[in-house]
Amino acid sequence: MPSAPERTSNVVRPAAFQRADGELVVAARRGDAGAQAQIFDRHAPHVARVLARILGTERELADLVHDVFVMAFRDLARLSDENALKAWLSAIAVNTARGHIRRRSRRRWLRFFAPEDMPEAPSGAADEETREAVRATYAVLERMDPEERIPFALRFIEGMELTEVASACGVSLATIKRRLGRAEAAFLEGARAHAVLESWISGGARWSES
Repeated sequence: MPSAPERTSNVVRPAAFQRADGELVVAARRGDAGAQAQIFDRHAPHVARVLARILGTERELADLVHDVFVMAFRDLARLSDENALKAWLSAIAVNTARGHIRRRSRRRWLRFFAPEDMPEAPSGAADEETREAVRATYAVLERMDPEERIPFALRFIEGMELTEVASACGVSLATIKRRLGRAEAAFLEGARAHAVLESWISGGARWSES
């Protein structure tokens, strides 16, 4: 259980979150269950967000988050830079999402989201048109190659920097730029089949990197 908050300069900060990632990694490698719990508490929301941006809201999302951390703690000795924990977890989340997409594709699942299953809508835009646009977006992403869908989602839905996307996908910056170019073209092509997206695209929306 997290320690009780401790007060410093009138600001309450939970004591459990005072250690830096690097310290937690070192402790977790020694089998410190408390350090592992702190790593999970600190980074599980980010991992869940990365998975959701790539996959949409999956009923299996909690299980996938669990899988990411099982793999992370199993392979923690392989993390060469203890202070790069967040980026490393992002990469594991990407690989987990990629595997899930491929398994789902083999089973020929096509996901249609019910309104209550939707990823969060942009702030201040929770109207039905926005919800329909999100549904259509993930319907298009569902048909894209995972190697293009994943960087597209990380860059344009999650809003990661190009260098972060490249790191998470385990490729060079030049490669990720090429993949994003192909991904944008594929997304635009698929989006034209959805009226709610086609009208937006016709208005000149683009994601290209300068």
